[in-house]
Formats: sequence, C-alpha cells, structure tokens
Amino acid sequence: MSDAAASSASAAAASAPAEEESSARSRPNVLVTGTPGVGKTATASLIAERLEMQHISVGDIVKQHKFYEGRDEKYDSLILDEDRLLDHMEQMLADAAEEGRGVVVDYHGCDFFPERWFDLVLVLRAKTDVLYDRLVERKYSETKRNENMECEIMQVILDEARESY
Repeated sequence: MSDAAASSASAAAASAPAEEESSARSRPNVLVTGTPGVGKTATASLIAERLEMQHISVGDIVKQHKFYEGRDEKYDSLILDEDRLLDHMEQMLADAAEEGRGVVVDYHGCDFFPERWFDLVLVLRAKTDVLYDRLVERKYSETKRNENMECEIMQVILDEARESY
C-alpha cells in the first residue's frame, strides 16, 4: 500500500442503497472522498488497479473539460460547474456499467453526487501533522491550508458523507 493510503488515519464506509441502479450493474461503483491531501487519488488508484476497475479522478475531469465557472482567488481554486460535470459523469458511469466495468471515483466533495451512483463511499482521514506537511508541500496558501486543516479537524467531509449517503 502507498504512503498516502497507509497514512490515512481512518476510513469510514457507508453503503449507498442504490438498489435499482446497482442491480443493473455487474460491478460496483465506489466513491473515495476526503479533505485534500489525505490520499484519495493514491488510494482510489490502488483500489482500481487491484480490482481491475476504472479510476475516475473528478479533479482531472473538471480541468480537462473546463467544468468550472471561474476561479476563487481567496482559496486559489476553481468554482465547479456541478451541472455540467454531473451530466458528463452520468454518461461515463452508464458506459462503464454497460461494459461491465466498475468505477472508483475520487473527489474532495461528495454531497452533490447522486446517491444512486455509488455502492460504497469511503471517507479517508489523515493525522493532522501528516496532512499539514502535505498541504505545505503542495504550496497551498496559508488561507487555503487553514481551511483544509479545519475541515479535517471538524470532519466536515465525513459528516457530509453520512448525511448524503
């Protein structure tokens, strides 16, 4: 297992009761989520590779297809166009199901994805000292770093996942 995956302090899993759609799929869809820097992409990539599933990095799709409405200068981040992204991903997931492939999706948010898309939701966590060092290494501004550290400490993404799935 990679350092990123191994350093995740804990993972919380919630099964999504997507009875109708999941029964039409032969392989599961998994969402790996958590605060930036906890190891989502590394973990999702490992899961997909080991289980012979397709890895979908939402951040890469957003940048590649320009599914954003602008830039938030305060946090040095893109302002997501959720509708366009979801329309695109709906087709990606339908194609994967039709081809008998499961997918492992990674993204730092989870509350806007339809519950029916996922059979399993994993929320990765990291020890704050490890996370802080990773965010510094990524050259996050102090404002962005503090926001992400607060989100991890207050388990914002975990609570989001519990409420959404």
